[in-house]
Formats: sequence, C-alpha cells, structure tokens
Amino acid sequence: MQGAVFRLPAVVACAALALAGLTTAANAQSPSRSARESSAASPAVTRAMTPTVTPTVTPTVTRAALDPALVAGRGASVAFAEQEAENATTNGTVIGPDRTAYTLPSEASGRKAVKLTPGQYVEFTLPSAANAITVRYSIPDAPNGGGITAPLNVTVNGGAKQTLTLTSQYAWLYNQYPFTNDPNADLLHPDWWITECRCVPNATTPPPTITKPFRPSHFYDEQRLPLGKTYRAGDKVRLTVPAGSNAAWTVVDLLDSELVGAPHVRVVAANVLAFGADPLGRRDSADAFDKAIAFARRNNLKVYVPPGTFQVNRHIIVDDVTIEGAGNWYTIIKGREVALPTPAPDGSVHTGVGFYGKDASAGGSRNVHLSGFTIQGDVRERIDTDQVNGIGGALSDSTIDGLYIRHTKVGMWFDGPMTNLKIKNSVIVDQIADAINFHTGVTRSSVSNTFVRNTGDDGLAMWSEKTANAGNTFDHNTVQTPVLANGIAIYGGTDNIVSGNLVADPIREGSGIHAGSRFGAEAFAGHLWITNNTTVRAGTYELNWNIGLGAIWLFALEKSIDADIQVVGDHFLDNTYNAIMMVSDWPVKDQYSITNVHFKDIRVDGTGTSVVSARVKGSATFENVDARNVGAVGVNNCGSFNFPPTGSEFSLVDLGGNDGGGTTGPWLAPWELPNTITCDDRPPVVAPPAPSAW
Repeated sequence: MQGAVFRLPAVVACAALALAGLTTAANAQSPSRSARESSAASPAVTRAMTPTVTPTVTPTVTRAALDPALVAGRGASVAFAEQEAENATTNGTVIGPDRTAYTLPSEASGRKAVKLTPGQYVEFTLPSAANAITVRYSIPDAPNGGGITAPLNVTVNGGAKQTLTLTSQYAWLYNQYPFTNDPNADLLHPDWWITECRCVPNATTPPPTITKPFRPSHFYDEQRLPLGKTYRAGDKVRLTVPAGSNAAWTVVDLLDSELVGAPHVRVVAANVLAFGADPLGRRDSADAFDKAIAFARRNNLKVYVPPGTFQVNRHIIVDDVTIEGAGNWYTIIKGREVALPTPAPDGSVHTGVGFYGKDASAGGSRNVHLSGFTIQGDVRERIDTDQVNGIGGALSDSTIDGLYIRHTKVGMWFDGPMTNLKIKNSVIVDQIADAINFHTGVTRSSVSNTFVRNTGDDGLAMWSEKTANAGNTFDHNTVQTPVLANGIAIYGGTDNIVSGNLVADPIREGSGIHAGSRFGAEAFAGHLWITNNTTVRAGTYELNWNIGLGAIWLFALEKSIDADIQVVGDHFLDNTYNAIMMVSDWPVKDQYSITNVHFKDIRVDGTGTSVVSARVKGSATFENVDARNVGAVGVNNCGSFNFPPTGSEFSLVDLGGNDGGGTTGPWLAPWELPNTITCDDRPPVVAPPAPSAW
C-alpha cells in the first residue's frame, strides 16, 4: 500500500498535465492525415466562438434516409444529425436510386448520393449547433487496386479552408468470397456456379467471358473532422473537390454533424502517459498500455488514456481492468496490421490493434470495462482466420460503452463460453466483415443503442456454432448499408431477443433481419422474439439463388426451425422484393420445415413483389398484419416445390385483422388459405412508392 501511495501523485500529476500539454504539442504538428483524423490535432473542437450569421434555411434531417417520424422510438439514439447529400445544395450530379448490387448508388444510404468532379461541391445547412462532422464518401480505386488518396476541401460559411485527405485504401473489394483487392484478378473459384453465366466456368465449353473487374463492391468509407469551433444552426458546410484532384470523381453520400462535448478527465488513475505512451503516435505504445494495466490492477485504479493518437500494433490483453478514454473524438488508439512470422495456433497470419479478453479455453476475462475511445485498424483484406478485430476473446461480467471502431476486420468478435457482457452507445463503421458477433456460447449479453454502418458482412450477429447462445438481446440499434449478408442475423440459439432496432439498405445476399439454421449452428430452442423493429429498403437479391429475399427471412438449411418465433410489432418499409420470406434449400427441401412462427401487429408499407414468400414446408400464423402498396400476389406460396394436389406444403393460418393489399386485391385473401399454390418463382418487381405515415 505504501508503494501505491508513494507513486500515485506522479500518476495524478501526469493526468492533469496531459490535457494541458497536449493542446500545444498537437497544434504544433504538421497537418498530416493522422493529425487530421486525431481529435488531439484539433483540441479546439469544443471551443466556444461567435458563429457567422447566415440566412436561416430548414435542412432535411433523416434517419436511414427516412423522415425521422417514420422510425420514432426505433434504432439507436445518436449524438449526430444525419443529412443525405441528395437533399443538399450541389452543382454535382445526383446518382440513383439503384438497388442493383455493384453500383455506387446501391451502396449509398437511401440508394442515392451526389457525384462530384473537380471543381464541384455539395453544401449542407447545419440543422443544429455543431463543431464536428463526419463525411461518408467514395473515390476510385487505383487501376491495379490498393486505393488512392485525394483531397476534399471543407469550408463553413465561406471561411477558412480545411482539407480532408480521402482514401480508397480501405474500400474496393472484388470477385468471389473471400474477395480480393485486385480488380484484374481471375475468378477466385472457377469451380463455383455463378449467376453471370448461369454456369460453372471451368466446366463450361467454350469458357465464358467474365468481365473484369468482377463484382466490385464495398465502395464507401468515412472520415471525421473537428471544425475547430462551434457553428450555429443555419450555417453552411460546403464540401468541394479542388481543381486538379487526382480523383476523377468523388461521391458524397451523407454528412453527420455533431456537437462534441468537452473531453472526459480522470485525474486519479493510471495514466498511460506516465508509463511511456506517446500521444503523438510516433512510437508504439503497446508496452506502455500493458504497464499501465498492470499498475492499475495492483493498485485498484482505473487506466486513463488522455487525448491523443496512440500507436498500438498488437492485441492489448485485458482482464479485471477499467480503461477510460477522454471520449472517442479525443482518444484514438490506432495501429498497423502486422504480418506474423509464422501463423498463430488459431490460424491468424496477422495481428493488429485490438483489446482482447483471454481465450475461453484459458478461463476468459472478467470485470473488463472499456469506454470513451476510438480503435482504428488497418485491415484492407478479408482473411477469416485473422484475429484483427477491434475487440475479441471472451469477456464476462464486462461493459463496453462509447467506443468508435473503424477499419478492423470485425468491430467486436467474442468467442465464448462467456456471460453478461453489455455493449452500448458505440459506433462501428467501415468493417471488412461483421460489426459485432456473439460466437459460441455467449449468454445473458446485450448490444444496445449502438450505430453500425458499412459492414462487409452481418451488422449484428449471434452465431451458435457448437454451443448455443442464450438469453441475449440486440435492442435499439441502428444498422445501415451492410454490403454483404444481413443487418441482424441470428444463427440458432435459445431464448434470444431482437427488439426496437432500425435496419436499412442491405445490399446483397442477405437482408434486414435473418434467422437461419446454417453455418453449423445449434438448433433454435425456447423462443426467438423479433419485436418492434423497422427495416427499410431491405429484401435483397440472393446471388446464388437468383431470387429476391424478404426484409425478414427464415432459412431452414441444416435443421428444421420449430422454436417459438414471435414476430410482433415490426414495420417492413419499402421492401425491394418480399416483406416476409420462409425458405429451405432445394437439396433439403423435403427434410426440413419451418413451424411455430407467429406474425402479429405488423405493418408492411410497399413490396416489390409479395408480402409473404414461402419456399419451404411448414406453417405460420398471421394476426393484424396490415399491408399496402403490394406489388404482386400477397402470398407467393411454393411450399417445397412438390406441388401436390392437396395444395402447398406450407400453410398460412389467419387469426384475423389482416388488412390491406395492392393491385391484386387483399394481400391475405380467403382463396389463398390455408395452402393455395400461388407459386411464381421470380415474379416481376414493381417498385413501391416511398414510405409515408401510416
């Protein structure tokens, strides 16, 4: 104890000096890209100054490119205001709408964006006071892959110019799973069936011609910028591509504006600066973090990471420790992806920045609390065996609060068994794969009030591989523009809940909300409650089947689905194809079924095809499911495709109150019940009107 008392004042003094000293040091840096992206490089983000007075203009603020009134009470409550570029003032070109995969507008929020050439601009009117912005954008790849950088000028009310250095180094994937950065690559799997030629290329004579680049995707990235002072509602933020930019075009998707508060200070703490951490990011600070953590554990202190950019190029192992940053705009922990000299036992061939609990086989970690900082990785390719995630391992009885994670493989990937992890108030963007995955035996854990955008795979997932996940909740989160797979996916498990979420704009081979018996998952058991969620512009094209999916889809691939599944209070808006889909796969269509599914108090506003598509045997009940603007027959009932004279192998049970429909009449007409065959394998798509108040 005497040692702790003796050393504590030095730690306290260092914490107090960190904020005072860092402002001058950070401002002395040249305006490099790392400095621009560091909140420490612009400590005046909270400085109050008299804003310039400009004419009042009412800006268009959206949530998932919708009128916020349409999604009130659903999704994450975030600190920023979202404004779509297509609603702003511009001399550029609005692109979209388009929901066809592999196009720039299809991956944009709301399926529209603004394309600028050198000299053109897009200008946003601030809806409320702000001192920081986030720009979501796309610029071209290099001809041979690997990305380019290009400038984007930022001015407010025509004042002093700041320049963002945009990059496409973390974008532009090509080809078949698990993708490549090379736009000129041949097929990665010429032995796979592909939709483009409806063939297996290496088994086809003459060989098909495959256009290169093949299946380009993952076009967008985003950057944050402190504005240096606070501006008022009505002030104009103009983004201009300067003349002479080496980017032939720059697409701006949206702007988020935010009023960032003062940095959090923890005076009595193990400050990482006292242990040799470099807040300017010139030296690797991983060892300093380890020392601070060890000291904090010995002396029952928290670890504090002050404003700055800290270089960390490996995993920081955490157990029984609290690590607090000054806020995710201020404290940035950033690292390179590092090739390992030999593969690790888990198959990793790289390491990189990340905070990891101990492996479950070693007992996992407990009592870990992480808050108030950014984790910024350097992952540019998808290697599934790599542990290059922002947070990983097993964390029980732990919390994660207020983090910002970008450019890692998966924002947070947890390998159980583990229990009682609470994730909240975080932002995860620009991932090569998932944002968060509860993998294998995660129980009594939750993700809430978290915002996800631009993942390369499922946004939020529970994957019960080998050991069931149980008693988990995904509640009031927002998931936007997953490039591949689903917004929210539940693969098996027991007694899990998906509630109050907002999911928008899945791009391909997945949809808004998915429950699937696949990927080696344990069977669904107990209940799965999917309640009070909203999806918009979901129901994507499934590449391998060459059909459209539902905004919510249940898939019995490896087992029957017979747990109690309650889909209650959900809203499915502007569905590209079906609102609801239940399906098996052709090779197992007579083996597996979907039963015990109950839809109640549902609103369906617009379907490109049907309200319900059934491509499996089984049954479901429907009560108070109201639909409008339905583009095809309300129920597309194929059953398991045996077409027996007794009707479809799938039955719909009408519990009453199912109203509305489209041009073909009521969506759930008496003649469709219980199992009339109405099968149209690929019905024409009728684009629905934009959603409106019910």
